[in-house]
Amino acid sequence: MVGMYILIQTLILLISVIDLGMLARAILSWFTMGEQTKLGSFLFVLTEPIILPIRRLCQRFGWFQGSPLDMPFIITSLLLALVVMFMQAWLGV
Repeated sequence: MVGMYILIQTLILLISVIDLGMLARAILSWFTMGEQTKLGSFLFVLTEPIILPIRRLCQRFGWFQGSPLDMPFIITSLLLALVVMFMQAWLGV
């Protein structure tokens, strides 16, 4: 049981790092050269593989076309928060 606890806590930490990277990427996107910097490129490489499945799903079904917001980004962030909530509930935290 201790091994499962450590695994879940590690996954929660990993998801938190990805979520923090997504937040930093969102803030950097407000600036003109934000995504063209080394930090912006790193954050893109860190977060885009997580967002890409939702982005492709939205494109396939034509969801949120013409929306000024990056809805796949927001949906992914919400899904990550939901996964963390379920993990914490399972641990009883």
